[in-house]
Amino acid sequence: MIKKTIPFMAIRNIAFAITVLLTVVGLVSLFTKGLNFGLDFTGGTLIELQYERAADLELIKSELGQAGYTDAVVQSFGATTDVLIRMAGDDPQLGVQVGEALRKIDPDTAFEIKRVEFVGPQVGEELRDQGGLAMLLALGGILLYLAFRFQWKFGVGAVASLAHDTILTLGILAFLQVPFDLTVLAAVLAMIGYSLNDTIIIYDRIRENFRVMRKADLIENINVSVTQTLLRTIATSLSTALALIALLVFGGDTLASFALALLIGVFVGTYSSVYIGATVLVWLKLTSDDLIPPVATEVDERP
Repeated sequence: MIKKTIPFMAIRNIAFAITVLLTVVGLVSLFTKGLNFGLDFTGGTLIELQYERAADLELIKSELGQAGYTDAVVQSFGATTDVLIRMAGDDPQLGVQVGEALRKIDPDTAFEIKRVEFVGPQVGEELRDQGGLAMLLALGGILLYLAFRFQWKFGVGAVASLAHDTILTLGILAFLQVPFDLTVLAAVLAMIGYSLNDTIIIYDRIRENFRVMRKADLIENINVSVTQTLLRTIATSLSTALALIALLVFGGDTLASFALALLIGVFVGTYSSVYIGATVLVWLKLTSDDLIPPVATEVDERP
Protein backbone atom coordinates (compact mmCIF):
# COMPACT_ATOMS: atom_id res chain seq x y z
CA MET A 1 0.00 0.00 0.00
CA ILE A 2 1.17 3.52 -0.83
CA LYS A 3 1.55 5.39 2.48
CA LYS A 4 1.96 8.91 1.10
CA THR A 5 -1.07 10.54 -0.49
CA ILE A 6 -0.48 11.61 -4.10
CA PRO A 7 -2.05 15.01 -4.92
CA PHE A 8 -3.77 13.98 -8.14
CA MET A 9 -6.22 16.88 -8.05
CA ALA A 10 -3.42 19.48 -7.89
CA ILE A 11 -3.07 19.27 -11.69
CA ARG A 12 -6.75 18.80 -12.49
CA ASN A 13 -6.91 22.06 -14.48
CA ILE A 14 -3.91 21.06 -16.61
CA ALA A 15 -5.42 17.62 -17.07
CA PHE A 16 -8.72 19.21 -18.10
CA ALA A 17 -6.96 21.32 -20.74
CA ILE A 18 -5.25 18.20 -22.10
CA THR A 19 -8.59 16.39 -22.06
CA VAL A 20 -10.32 19.13 -24.05
CA LEU A 21 -7.47 19.24 -26.56
CA LEU A 22 -7.44 15.48 -27.10
CA THR A 23 -11.23 15.35 -27.36
CA VAL A 24 -11.27 18.11 -29.98
CA VAL A 25 -8.52 16.34 -31.93
CA GLY A 26 -10.53 13.10 -31.74
CA LEU A 27 -13.69 14.81 -33.01
CA VAL A 28 -11.79 16.52 -35.84
CA SER A 29 -10.26 13.19 -36.83
CA LEU A 30 -13.69 11.54 -36.82
CA PHE A 31 -15.30 14.25 -38.96
CA THR A 32 -12.41 14.73 -41.40
CA LYS A 33 -11.06 11.22 -41.93
CA GLY A 34 -13.96 9.17 -40.63
CA LEU A 35 -13.89 5.58 -39.52
CA ASN A 36 -12.48 3.05 -41.96
CA PHE A 37 -15.52 0.76 -41.95
CA GLY A 38 -14.76 -2.84 -42.79
CA LEU A 39 -16.80 -5.21 -44.92
CA ASP A 40 -19.08 -6.00 -41.98
CA PHE A 41 -20.53 -2.51 -42.40
CA THR A 42 -19.91 -1.60 -46.04
CA GLY A 43 -20.82 -4.91 -47.65
CA GLY A 44 -18.69 -7.25 -49.75
CA THR A 45 -18.05 -10.86 -50.71
CA LEU A 46 -17.24 -13.81 -48.43
CA ILE A 47 -15.25 -16.68 -49.94
CA GLU A 48 -14.65 -19.87 -47.98
CA LEU A 49 -11.75 -22.07 -49.06
CA GLN A 50 -10.90 -25.54 -47.77
CA TYR A 51 -7.26 -26.61 -48.08
CA GLU A 52 -5.93 -30.16 -47.95
CA ARG A 53 -3.29 -29.07 -45.41
CA ALA A 54 -3.12 -26.40 -42.72
CA ALA A 55 -3.35 -23.04 -44.44
CA ASP A 56 -0.74 -20.29 -44.07
CA LEU A 57 -2.85 -17.14 -43.67
CA GLU A 58 0.03 -14.71 -44.20
CA LEU A 59 1.07 -16.50 -47.38
CA ILE A 60 -2.49 -16.46 -48.71
CA LYS A 61 -2.81 -12.75 -48.00
CA SER A 62 0.50 -12.10 -49.74
CA GLU A 63 -0.64 -14.10 -52.77
CA LEU A 64 -3.91 -12.17 -52.89
CA GLY A 65 -1.93 -8.93 -52.78
CA GLN A 66 0.15 -10.11 -55.75
CA ALA A 67 -3.09 -10.84 -57.62
CA GLY A 68 -4.34 -7.30 -57.00
CA TYR A 69 -6.71 -7.99 -54.08
CA THR A 70 -4.95 -5.73 -51.59
CA ASP A 71 -8.03 -5.05 -49.44
CA ALA A 72 -8.76 -8.72 -48.73
CA VAL A 73 -9.17 -9.88 -45.13
CA VAL A 74 -7.96 -13.45 -44.53
CA GLN A 75 -8.78 -15.42 -41.39
CA SER A 76 -9.19 -18.98 -40.15
CA PHE A 77 -12.70 -20.39 -40.19
CA GLY A 78 -13.10 -23.31 -37.83
CA ALA A 79 -10.36 -25.80 -38.65
CA THR A 80 -6.85 -24.82 -39.68
CA THR A 81 -7.62 -26.04 -43.21
CA ASP A 82 -10.63 -23.71 -43.59
CA VAL A 83 -10.00 -20.11 -44.66
CA LEU A 84 -12.46 -17.24 -44.93
CA ILE A 85 -11.62 -14.39 -47.31
CA ARG A 86 -13.56 -11.13 -47.18
CA MET A 87 -13.19 -8.46 -49.83
CA ALA A 88 -15.10 -5.65 -51.49
CA GLY A 89 -17.09 -6.37 -54.63
CA ASP A 90 -20.37 -7.99 -55.67
CA ASP A 91 -19.28 -9.86 -58.80
CA PRO A 92 -20.85 -13.38 -58.79
CA GLN A 93 -17.66 -14.71 -60.42
CA LEU A 94 -15.36 -13.15 -57.80
CA GLY A 95 -14.90 -16.46 -55.96
CA VAL A 96 -13.86 -18.22 -59.15
CA GLN A 97 -11.50 -15.36 -60.06
CA VAL A 98 -9.84 -15.47 -56.64
CA GLY A 99 -9.43 -19.24 -56.85
CA GLU A 100 -7.86 -19.02 -60.30
CA ALA A 101 -5.50 -16.26 -59.14
CA LEU A 102 -4.33 -18.30 -56.13
CA ARG A 103 -3.81 -21.44 -58.24
CA LYS A 104 -1.85 -19.47 -60.84
CA ILE A 105 0.54 -18.08 -58.21
CA ASP A 106 0.92 -21.36 -56.30
CA PRO A 107 -0.20 -24.33 -58.45
CA ASP A 108 1.12 -26.89 -55.96
CA THR A 109 -1.36 -25.91 -53.23
CA ALA A 110 -4.66 -27.78 -53.41
CA PHE A 111 -7.88 -26.22 -52.14
CA GLU A 112 -11.61 -26.21 -52.83
CA ILE A 113 -14.03 -23.27 -52.94
CA LYS A 114 -16.75 -24.21 -50.46
CA ARG A 115 -19.02 -21.17 -50.74
CA VAL A 116 -19.25 -17.62 -52.03
CA GLU A 117 -21.68 -15.19 -50.38
CA PHE A 118 -22.38 -11.50 -50.86
CA VAL A 119 -23.23 -9.22 -47.94
CA GLY A 120 -25.05 -6.13 -49.22
CA PRO A 121 -24.40 -2.59 -48.00
CA GLN A 122 -27.96 -2.44 -46.60
CA VAL A 123 -27.07 -5.14 -44.08
CA GLY A 124 -23.82 -3.32 -43.29
CA GLU A 125 -25.67 -0.05 -42.74
CA GLU A 126 -28.09 -1.78 -40.39
CA LEU A 127 -25.20 -3.25 -38.40
CA ARG A 128 -23.56 0.18 -38.18
CA ASP A 129 -26.73 1.83 -36.92
CA GLN A 130 -27.41 -0.92 -34.40
CA GLY A 131 -23.81 -0.73 -33.16
CA GLY A 132 -24.11 3.02 -32.56
CA LEU A 133 -27.46 2.52 -30.83
CA ALA A 134 -25.88 -0.14 -28.60
CA MET A 135 -23.23 2.34 -27.43
CA LEU A 136 -25.84 5.03 -26.70
CA LEU A 137 -28.03 2.60 -24.77
CA ALA A 138 -24.99 1.44 -22.79
CA LEU A 139 -24.17 5.03 -21.78
CA GLY A 140 -27.80 5.71 -20.83
CA GLY A 141 -28.07 2.53 -18.79
CA ILE A 142 -24.83 3.36 -16.98
CA LEU A 143 -26.15 6.81 -16.05
CA LEU A 144 -29.33 5.32 -14.57
CA TYR A 145 -27.43 2.57 -12.75
CA LEU A 146 -24.99 4.95 -11.09
CA ALA A 147 -27.71 7.46 -10.26
CA PHE A 148 -29.60 4.76 -8.33
CA ARG A 149 -26.56 3.08 -6.76
CA PHE A 150 -24.66 6.23 -5.78
CA GLN A 151 -26.03 9.68 -6.52
CA TRP A 152 -26.80 11.56 -9.73
CA LYS A 153 -23.51 13.50 -9.59
CA PHE A 154 -21.61 10.20 -9.80
CA GLY A 155 -23.70 9.25 -12.83
CA VAL A 156 -22.83 12.49 -14.62
CA GLY A 157 -19.13 11.98 -13.88
CA ALA A 158 -19.15 8.40 -15.14
CA VAL A 159 -20.98 9.22 -18.37
CA ALA A 160 -18.67 12.20 -19.04
CA SER A 161 -15.70 9.87 -18.55
CA LEU A 162 -17.12 7.21 -20.86
CA ALA A 163 -18.07 9.74 -23.54
CA HIS A 164 -14.47 11.03 -23.49
CA ASP A 165 -13.12 7.47 -23.75
CA THR A 166 -15.37 6.61 -26.68
CA ILE A 167 -14.67 9.82 -28.64
CA LEU A 168 -10.91 9.64 -28.09
CA THR A 169 -10.65 5.93 -28.92
CA LEU A 170 -12.73 6.30 -32.10
CA GLY A 171 -10.73 9.40 -33.01
CA ILE A 172 -7.43 7.53 -32.75
CA LEU A 173 -8.84 4.64 -34.79
CA ALA A 174 -10.02 7.11 -37.43
CA PHE A 175 -6.65 8.89 -37.50
CA LEU A 176 -4.79 5.57 -37.93
CA GLN A 177 -7.47 4.34 -40.37
CA VAL A 178 -7.74 1.04 -38.53
CA PRO A 179 -10.37 -1.18 -40.21
CA PHE A 180 -13.53 -0.83 -38.12
CA ASP A 181 -15.50 -4.07 -38.14
CA LEU A 182 -17.67 -5.95 -35.65
CA THR A 183 -14.66 -7.12 -33.62
CA VAL A 184 -13.49 -3.52 -33.16
CA LEU A 185 -17.02 -2.50 -32.17
CA ALA A 186 -16.92 -5.28 -29.58
CA ALA A 187 -13.59 -3.89 -28.33
CA VAL A 188 -15.12 -0.40 -27.93
CA LEU A 189 -18.05 -1.81 -25.94
CA ALA A 190 -15.63 -3.85 -23.81
CA MET A 191 -13.59 -0.69 -23.24
CA ILE A 192 -16.71 1.06 -21.92
CA GLY A 193 -17.21 -1.74 -19.40
CA TYR A 194 -13.54 -1.72 -18.40
CA SER A 195 -13.47 2.03 -17.85
CA LEU A 196 -16.75 1.93 -15.92
CA ASN A 197 -15.40 -0.75 -13.59
CA ASP A 198 -12.35 1.37 -12.81
CA THR A 199 -14.50 4.45 -12.20
CA ILE A 200 -16.91 2.60 -9.89
CA ILE A 201 -14.04 1.33 -7.73
CA ILE A 202 -12.81 4.91 -7.22
CA TYR A 203 -16.36 6.12 -6.54
CA ASP A 204 -16.88 3.38 -3.97
CA ARG A 205 -13.73 4.42 -2.13
CA ILE A 206 -14.74 8.11 -2.23
CA ARG A 207 -18.11 7.25 -0.71
CA GLU A 208 -16.52 5.12 2.00
CA ASN A 209 -13.97 7.80 2.85
CA PHE A 210 -16.73 10.36 3.37
CA ARG A 211 -17.72 8.27 6.39
CA VAL A 212 -14.14 7.73 7.61
CA MET A 213 -12.63 11.16 6.88
CA ARG A 214 -15.39 13.38 8.23
CA LYS A 215 -13.25 16.53 8.46
CA ALA A 216 -11.57 16.18 5.05
CA ASP A 217 -12.77 18.21 2.08
CA LEU A 218 -13.69 16.67 -1.27
CA ILE A 219 -10.30 17.22 -2.96
CA GLU A 220 -8.43 15.57 -0.10
CA ASN A 221 -10.93 12.71 -0.15
CA ILE A 222 -10.38 12.17 -3.88
CA ASN A 223 -6.58 12.28 -3.54
CA VAL A 224 -6.68 9.70 -0.74
CA SER A 225 -9.21 7.49 -2.55
CA VAL A 226 -7.29 7.42 -5.84
CA THR A 227 -4.02 6.76 -4.00
CA GLN A 228 -5.60 3.85 -2.11
CA THR A 229 -6.81 2.25 -5.34
CA LEU A 230 -3.70 3.10 -7.38
CA LEU A 231 -1.86 -0.20 -6.94
CA ARG A 232 -4.98 -2.14 -7.89
CA THR A 233 -5.46 0.07 -10.96
CA ILE A 234 -1.83 -0.33 -12.06
CA ALA A 235 -1.92 -4.11 -11.60
CA THR A 236 -5.18 -4.48 -13.54
CA SER A 237 -4.24 -2.11 -16.35
CA LEU A 238 -0.72 -3.53 -16.74
CA SER A 239 -1.83 -7.16 -16.82
CA THR A 240 -4.58 -6.35 -19.32
CA ALA A 241 -2.18 -4.33 -21.47
CA LEU A 242 0.38 -7.16 -21.54
CA ALA A 243 -2.28 -9.63 -22.71
CA LEU A 244 -3.46 -7.21 -25.41
CA ILE A 245 0.11 -6.55 -26.59
CA ALA A 246 0.58 -10.29 -26.96
CA LEU A 247 -2.60 -10.47 -29.06
CA LEU A 248 -1.46 -7.48 -31.10
CA VAL A 249 1.94 -9.02 -31.86
CA PHE A 250 1.06 -12.71 -32.21
CA GLY A 251 -2.68 -12.73 -32.93
CA GLY A 252 -2.40 -11.92 -36.62
CA ASP A 253 -4.51 -9.53 -38.69
CA THR A 254 -7.76 -11.03 -37.39
CA LEU A 255 -7.18 -9.87 -33.81
CA ALA A 256 -4.85 -6.91 -34.41
CA SER A 257 -7.58 -4.28 -34.73
CA PHE A 258 -9.47 -5.67 -31.73
CA ALA A 259 -6.34 -5.69 -29.55
CA LEU A 260 -5.28 -2.20 -30.64
CA ALA A 261 -8.71 -0.67 -29.97
CA LEU A 262 -8.94 -2.25 -26.53
CA LEU A 263 -5.33 -1.34 -25.70
CA ILE A 264 -6.06 2.31 -26.47
CA GLY A 265 -9.21 2.07 -24.37
CA VAL A 266 -7.33 0.67 -21.36
CA PHE A 267 -4.95 3.62 -21.16
CA VAL A 268 -7.61 6.21 -21.97
CA GLY A 269 -10.05 4.68 -19.47
CA THR A 270 -7.49 4.60 -16.65
CA TYR A 271 -6.73 8.29 -17.19
CA SER A 272 -10.35 9.37 -17.44
CA SER A 273 -11.42 7.57 -14.27
CA VAL A 274 -9.22 9.97 -12.29
CA TYR A 275 -9.10 13.19 -14.26
CA ILE A 276 -12.64 13.22 -15.63
CA GLY A 277 -14.78 10.97 -13.44
CA ALA A 278 -13.36 12.37 -10.19
CA THR A 279 -12.87 15.94 -11.43
CA VAL A 280 -16.55 16.23 -12.39
CA LEU A 281 -17.40 15.56 -8.74
CA VAL A 282 -15.32 18.62 -7.80
CA TRP A 283 -17.13 20.78 -10.36
CA LEU A 284 -20.52 19.56 -9.13
CA LYS A 285 -19.43 20.24 -5.51
CA LEU A 286 -20.20 16.82 -4.12
CA THR A 287 -20.60 16.81 -0.33
CA SER A 288 -21.27 14.20 2.30
CA ASP A 289 -24.82 15.54 2.57
CA ASP A 290 -25.46 14.37 -1.01
CA LEU A 291 -24.89 10.78 0.12
CA ILE A 292 -27.33 10.93 3.04
CA PRO A 293 -30.72 9.50 2.06
CA PRO A 294 -33.62 11.89 2.56
CA VAL A 295 -35.55 11.47 5.79
CA ALA A 296 -39.13 10.41 5.27
CA THR A 297 -41.60 12.81 6.85
CA GLU A 298 -44.86 11.65 8.34
CA VAL A 299 -48.00 13.43 7.21
CA ASP A 300 -50.57 14.19 9.86
CA GLU A 301 -53.87 13.02 8.40
CA ARG A 302 -55.98 13.97 11.43
CA PRO A 303 -58.76 16.46 10.72
